[in-house]
Amino acid sequence: FYKHVAHDFEDPLAHVHARVEGKQEYTQLLYVPSRAPFDLFERTARHGIKLYVRRVFIMDDAEQLMPLYLRFVRGVVDSNDLPLNVSREILQQSRDIETIRGGCVKRVLGLLESLADSEDGAAKEKYVKFWKEFGRVLKEGVGEDFANKERIAKLLRFASTQADTDEECVSLADYVARMKDGQEKIYYVTAETFTAAKNSPHLEIFRKKGIEVLLLSDRVDEWVTGHLTEFDGKPLQSVAKGGLDLGKLEDVAEKEEAEKAADEYRELIDKVKATLGEKVKDVRVTHRLTDSPSCLVADQHDLGGNLQRILKAAGQQAPASRPILEINPKHPAVQRLKYEEARFDDWANLLLEQATLAEGGSLDDPAGFVRRINDLMLALSLAGGR
Repeated sequence: FYKHVAHDFEDPLAHVHARVEGKQEYTQLLYVPSRAPFDLFERTARHGIKLYVRRVFIMDDAEQLMPLYLRFVRGVVDSNDLPLNVSREILQQSRDIETIRGGCVKRVLGLLESLADSEDGAAKEKYVKFWKEFGRVLKEGVGEDFANKERIAKLLRFASTQADTDEECVSLADYVARMKDGQEKIYYVTAETFTAAKNSPHLEIFRKKGIEVLLLSDRVDEWVTGHLTEFDGKPLQSVAKGGLDLGKLEDVAEKEEAEKAADEYRELIDKVKATLGEKVKDVRVTHRLTDSPSCLVADQHDLGGNLQRILKAAGQQAPASRPILEINPKHPAVQRLKYEEARFDDWANLLLEQATLAEGGSLDDPAGFVRRINDLMLALSLAGGR
């Protein structure tokens, strides 16, 4: 029957069959396919729920019966209450349809929860397979279905620095269970690729302290973090936005050292800021870096660099915002800059350009970047590397 309903030659991954009685009477037979269809990411593609009324076929792909983020579900709904002459226009305004739709969503989410939470290895394997096929689509539900946002959040899976692989197997509940004593936030970083996220300079202090960070590299992850601000009472915090606040995990001695460095490098910071001008919103000493000379940070209420690039690629106008440049006072390049006079502007711009590339951004003047690199390499070689 499934192969007839879904036009799929593979067996379904899981299914749910239920008869609902009460104010509304209907039967639902819903399937989760084993593989994603080729048009899964075309949100305008027709859905896979067939509508019957008292066993009389009414229409294919009744899109009102399932939200877009569950568009992969296939199946049949047979209602005893709808009129036989029901049309798509009537379905859009029908309270009966809203009730049926809500019931279908709960059944599907319940089915996925049973797979995700099961102690049975076979069931867990099914959920792993489901996530690989349909995880990115399910993520859309965080912003589309406010009523079920918490249930959907529990079903999400991410990569993290715990394993440092691109396998999305970490749930938010797993993350919270592993949080360090005194940790108050769920930390994450977004990037265009997993490699860029894994190697982000923003992770340096977190790796040093052994704090787990979620590695988000799907475009939809920006949508997720924009709507899912907390989980289990723990706020989600981007490691690339705002000032670094580790709460109780912050080392008092390190904090005092950072404050001392900020005072010591105040003159340099003002000079770099004057050189870069409108290219940056601010320049400040960082204590989130351990190896890199600099990084770019978005202000707490500004759009992150990754989201700006996504909007630009989609042809949308992003709100104007400038990044904050943070420099690492322990890095030799920054220490040299403190006493540089002749080529100060080149070194300052190079810190900004390197930070832009490290976070996956593109340069407005790549030729200028190459020229600066070549000139500085030549100058260093003539000076004997000093």
